[in-house]
Amino acid sequence: MRDKIILKAPWELEILRRSNRLVAETLQELARRVRPGVTTLELDRFAEAYLRERGARPAFKGYRDYPFTLCTSINEAVVHGFPSARALQEGDILSLDMGAVVDEYYGDAAVTLPVGRISPEAERLLRVTRECLDRAVQAAQPGGRLADISQAVQRHAEANGFSVVRVFVGHGIGKSLHEAPQIPNFLDAGQGRGPVLKPGMVLAIEPMVNAGGPDVKVLEDRWTAVTADGALSAHFEHTVAITEHGPDILTLLNGRGL
Repeated sequence: MRDKIILKAPWELEILRRSNRLVAETLQELARRVRPGVTTLELDRFAEAYLRERGARPAFKGYRDYPFTLCTSINEAVVHGFPSARALQEGDILSLDMGAVVDEYYGDAAVTLPVGRISPEAERLLRVTRECLDRAVQAAQPGGRLADISQAVQRHAEANGFSVVRVFVGHGIGKSLHEAPQIPNFLDAGQGRGPVLKPGMVLAIEPMVNAGGPDVKVLEDRWTAVTADGALSAHFEHTVAITEHGPDILTLLNGRGL
């Protein structure tokens, strides 16, 4: 990840809006297909074909040798889960994380979806994690500090009895999938309040919230991260541009979120 924060010109923001809108559109189509009996490998194949038919390419496939278009993380899986032939089951929760490249600019978003009817605990986890993202976006105001975003996530998650993952963070995005700055979902005393939020910054804000403790472990595939205690985890992400008038969510469809 580059250390320098790259401010985007208005014309770059328009390309980023296209790439991110395509990500949101793809996730919306995937959400319609999530049900018991469907495999995550089927979802992955659909997503890749959908992107390529629209002249885009998957952002994740081939990135550091990652072999798929989607990250599909089920139940206790936090992030980076591999699509597989495992059929989704009633009561699962499924996190879908994906990116697209349009004219060399990256889009990135994530959503956690219920598979059929889920438990009240899982419903509450999804609701609170989505609220964490909403609060983090509203905290992304020009003239504020990066820590305002982190604090918004941590406060809401912990006030509801959940924990935030420490080892994975949000990030800047543009002509690279991961740019500066890193965006923790918690206050890091060693980093102070972080950089000032300026118009032209584009941030992938992505709360990862666990029903249990914050610790995770990575499985033998060296990608899939799961909660250390086996508790459920949820993940929501928007790509957001900082403007003079406030945060502009690029991963929106018709004014609506994922």
